[in-house]
Amino acid sequence: MKKHHTLYLLPILTLASLPIMLGEADSLHPVLSGPDRAYLNTRVVFWCSTPSLSSKVIYRLIRDRRFLVGPKVSPKGDQIATFPLKVKAASDGSYQCKVTAGESTGFSNRIKLSVVTPPSNTRVTSEPSPPVVYEGSQIRLSCDAEQGSHLNYTWYFNRKEITSSNSGFSIAGNKLVMEKMTLEQEGNYNCIVWSVVQDTSRYSTSAEVKVTVKVKISKPEISISVFKDGDNYLGNVTCWSSTGSPPVNFSLLLDDKEVRSITVTDSLAAWFNVSVVIGLNMGEAQCQGRTQVQDLKSETLTLDIVPVGGDVRVEVDYLYTAEAKLTAAKLSCHISRGTFPHFSWLLNDSIILSESQDNFQPQTDLSHRKQALILSKLSPENSGYYRCRARDSYEISGPWADSAAVLIQITDELLNSMAQASSCIETSQKLFTEVIMIVFCCFFLLMLAAASACVYKMFDHSQANTISFHLSEPESQSAGLQSGTLSSDVQNQ
Repeated sequence: MKKHHTLYLLPILTLASLPIMLGEADSLHPVLSGPDRAYLNTRVVFWCSTPSLSSKVIYRLIRDRRFLVGPKVSPKGDQIATFPLKVKAASDGSYQCKVTAGESTGFSNRIKLSVVTPPSNTRVTSEPSPPVVYEGSQIRLSCDAEQGSHLNYTWYFNRKEITSSNSGFSIAGNKLVMEKMTLEQEGNYNCIVWSVVQDTSRYSTSAEVKVTVKVKISKPEISISVFKDGDNYLGNVTCWSSTGSPPVNFSLLLDDKEVRSITVTDSLAAWFNVSVVIGLNMGEAQCQGRTQVQDLKSETLTLDIVPVGGDVRVEVDYLYTAEAKLTAAKLSCHISRGTFPHFSWLLNDSIILSESQDNFQPQTDLSHRKQALILSKLSPENSGYYRCRARDSYEISGPWADSAAVLIQITDELLNSMAQASSCIETSQKLFTEVIMIVFCCFFLLMLAAASACVYKMFDHSQANTISFHLSEPESQSAGLQSGTLSSDVQNQ
């Protein structure tokens, strides 16, 4: 009989336990927590739990739905299962927790773990290489780490951080671009590569790279000097630029044909020797300067060496100060022709050696083919007959062409008259200044007196109007009283 009762109760017990099992199966909602980023070769921990589950639970950590990391058995579902993990390169992926409770299975949320490789062996490369550019050119610097992921970049110029507020710099990823280089941007550049995981940062610093900015050369200039070599004459042609950065390739062109070329690396000038014939036009010479970004030519120079000759004369100019005081005399030597003249001065047929006499100051201006002699200290000693002579500078023993003598006579009377005249001028200027001051003071006093009179008159007029106003009111009142008294007397009578 008991056996029959037990058989009858089994279906009932089974039906009664079914809602409990279904309830546990429906509540399999595990929660996975853990890091989403980790450095390579470090350790991390994932945690998996199933709240409100009291039965025995088996936890498994799965990567990318295929790789089983490891099972964990928990007597109760609400207990947390921990999964420590050593991070390797292959650890990168999507992690999920799989929970099994009896016949029920559930899956947690997913966590994407990114494996971060710290930066190392960082260096700066340039385009162009080496980092040498001209003003106005572009340069591109790259910050490259030998290994690393999830990287950030910071640039430094002369050990100061480059920010977005710095004009002339453009940062994009690991690139630093300067579109138009200036001399102010020349200096040392380096970068720092860094990555961050949680609150931990890893850095890698590059070495400094020197960026050089070169100056463009100015328009080349050309000049020539002639010297004698035995019985022949050679012209030394000089090509140069006043500004710029070497190296520069200078070429000598003769009638637009290149005859010689040289590259200078430590200067901005080059010299070329050419054969010349005195008195014969050898053609048009020109200098050409070339760099990596420039190709410039100078003005043309005619290779026509004219010997000194023709008329030679002396002109005298007297130099005065602003107070009309004679201070010096300037003697100029003019020649009719001659490309490279050499001048010499004579006083009373004696050669003047400017190095040993302080009273004479020679001035040479070959572009105008003349030389000036200045008598800086006027005294009777400088009086006498002056003349100049000229010859070709490349012919040391060549003939001289002489000018006529000019008399310069400086006496004490002349110097005294100049002093008196200067004193008179100074006195007249002083007197004139005093007169001007007196006139100005008188005018100022006159204007002040006129202004005072106007103010006084205005004040007096306003005061008179005020008195008349106050007097008019009592008079009207007295008139009214008189009329009232007369009317009352008439009535009484």
